[in-house]
Amino acid sequence: MFDCIIIGTGPAGISAALTLKSRGKNFMLIGSAGLSAKISAAEQINNYPGLPAVEGGALKAAFMEQLAGMGISITQASVTGVYDMGGYYGVLSGSDSYESKTVILAVGVEAVKPVPGELEFLGRGVSYCATCDGLLYRGKNIVVVCTSKAMEEEAEYLASLASSLTFVPLYKGASLSGGNVTVITGMPVAIRGSQRVESVEFRDRVVPCDGVFMLKSAIAPSALVPGLNAEGGHVVVDRSCRTNLGGLFAAGDCTGRPYQYAKAVGEGNVAAHSVCDYLAKV
Repeated sequence: MFDCIIIGTGPAGISAALTLKSRGKNFMLIGSAGLSAKISAAEQINNYPGLPAVEGGALKAAFMEQLAGMGISITQASVTGVYDMGGYYGVLSGSDSYESKTVILAVGVEAVKPVPGELEFLGRGVSYCATCDGLLYRGKNIVVVCTSKAMEEEAEYLASLASSLTFVPLYKGASLSGGNVTVITGMPVAIRGSQRVESVEFRDRVVPCDGVFMLKSAIAPSALVPGLNAEGGHVVVDRSCRTNLGGLFAAGDCTGRPYQYAKAVGEGNVAAHSVCDYLAKV
């Protein structure tokens, strides 16, 4: 069992990892091995102390060099669920699961906001994980909303199981095809149903279905962690980056504005110290 699992490889997650490494903790850093895409895309950052007018690519390179120098590796994966197991946390990533005494959420903010009905029907026809829940929909009609070409492999897997699959790519250059695949464009307006999902509504049509898979690079924290207190799409934390769940901490953009690298790094450091304080008491 890990002392801590850090979810997210943006500035907050990196900062937390560096601090926990310095404190000699046994931890896991989960996220993109290429770090946050927002870092690389930054044209120029003018308020990061010690690195005036730094370009995003240069900042990413500095982060990567420091992680390597500290012997910190990144587990390339997407987390689909964090569960309070009573004294520790279970972290689910596809078919893999991990156990940890504490968790730091450094997941950033969603580029795509939840569709009306998405959170309400989570676990009742809405899923974020093809590997976890795909077999439940063998021979059924499903809708797959995909935000990245990198996730098309999961959509292909679902197509191999489904009777019919309506594929909704929210990016250019989608290549998924097949005899049971229908590709449509446009953001869903709502997910509808009574006890379970029954259809997905678009501006120009309604698609009846048995389930919806939302394949996204980021999941709303309140959907990721059952029972987590969130307001306005952000995790509610105190000044020590503690959430309402014991042993669960949050840092960076997911805790709210300002969305700044300097703020994220500071909160990552605070969250890591709070983890150490928590571990000393349990």
